[in-house]
Amino acid sequence: MKCYVCSQLGDETEAIAICIVCGMALCKEHVIREDVDMWEGGYPLPPQKLKKKLPRVLCPECSEAIIK
Repeated sequence: MKCYVCSQLGDETEAIAICIVCGMALCKEHVIREDVDMWEGGYPLPPQKLKKKLPRVLCPECSEAIIK
């Protein structure tokens, strides 16, 4: 499988990971590893942030949407 971002730039680089949110194939250059907050709770309880974060592999677009 090839990296989607590289493909859009006219290059063919092998993918090493898949974005957990959108499923985009990513090469080593474009993969972003983030520790994402975990939440628990629901109706009627208010959600609360858990103490530990969950490591996730994200593409640049999803990382920007979720983290920033």
